[in-house]
Amino acid sequence: MADQGSINTLSEIGSIDSMVFSLGKNACAASRKLATLSSQIKNDVLSTLADLIENRVDSLIEENRKDLYSGREAGLSGALLDRLTFTPERIAGMAEGVRQVAALPDPVGEEIEQITRPNGLDIRKVRVPMGVIGIIYESRPDVTIDCAALCFKSGNACILRGGKEAFHTNTALAALIGEALSLHEIPATAVQLIPTTDRAALNALLKLDEYVHCIIPRGGEGLIRFVVENSLIPVIKHYKGVCCLYLDKDADPEMAVEIALNAKIQRPSVCNAIENLFVHVDAAGHLLPRVARAMIDNGVELRTDSASEGFLLGVKGMSFNALTEEDLYEEYLDLILAVKVVSDIEEAIKAVNAYGSSHSDGIVTNDEEAARKFLNEVDSATVFWNASTRFNDGFEFGLGAEIGISTDRLHARGPMGLRELTTYKYQIFGSGQIKQ
Repeated sequence: MADQGSINTLSEIGSIDSMVFSLGKNACAASRKLATLSSQIKNDVLSTLADLIENRVDSLIEENRKDLYSGREAGLSGALLDRLTFTPERIAGMAEGVRQVAALPDPVGEEIEQITRPNGLDIRKVRVPMGVIGIIYESRPDVTIDCAALCFKSGNACILRGGKEAFHTNTALAALIGEALSLHEIPATAVQLIPTTDRAALNALLKLDEYVHCIIPRGGEGLIRFVVENSLIPVIKHYKGVCCLYLDKDADPEMAVEIALNAKIQRPSVCNAIENLFVHVDAAGHLLPRVARAMIDNGVELRTDSASEGFLLGVKGMSFNALTEEDLYEEYLDLILAVKVVSDIEEAIKAVNAYGSSHSDGIVTNDEEAARKFLNEVDSATVFWNASTRFNDGFEFGLGAEIGISTDRLHARGPMGLRELTTYKYQIFGSGQIKQ
């Protein structure tokens, strides 16, 4: 964003409160223009942005290195550093995500419902942008692009507040977004990055209900609870991703191992990786040793209950870490897995609902009746049958990208794509009717 690139110190922008107020006011003004843009213009801007991302790989990686250096100096965990790291492949995937968003149908203006009243009134329920969305996130700089693309395509202005650990990378990405907007003569204030990591800016943003219509936090449970407790603006959230996988007595052994391994190790630092593994007692004898062997070979620490230990005594290299009640509620975001044997599917469902966070949970079984029972009775945003929980993702769902995964029950649940970033209004067509 050209306008923000010159902002370096708080003395140049005045107080934090006035700076954030200005961002909100400008975003609200820009949102009026965005709401009327044609799909073609929006798609052209996104296409330009994708090209810019692909053409600036070296400079993006250079800025990212600054954040990685600072992160190592600050003692960030391996999982957090992984979330922060840019590679050419991840940057290419980010550009592809933008192109996928551009290729999706534009939800703005979509007619949801039409009613004709006896008096001839033609009532239409039409999808419209929310207005201004504030997005607060940590660690993963690709969120800057995903959120900007989704908000822009759905006709919303957005204010982005990334974490200090990704400040250089986020600033570089924001500059590319601003460049793409300017090339198409769209106000750069349509997408704005808060140019400071001072916590006071977050507090100011959360009080800006005059101009900001929705807040979406993406990050750890502490951040999300802080946002919910301090925001005057409606918040769409998930507190944490404690995801569970249940291996039923009729699970295919090879499939069970592959899905469990993928759901844990493919990228353990993300919210749809499993933290708890529940295994039916009748399958534990032949499944648990195979799953444990695969996990140990891939560096996973297993925390096991006493029943599990009895099935794992002969596993080479197995070290026993006693499972506690607290472990089952923990979002590790690391190569750690809680393992518990259950007596039947009823206990498995009860355990998932008790210890999980209503995010992403799965069952592996060849028994359709058991699968449907699990799908219907597990109270989560997304429930899987014979598939990895890692698929709970906007890109994988064909949404192009996602602005977050909501575990709320109002407005949106699961991956939030374009439609979830809109609301609606009624448009009434009359021919002179008056109320009697």
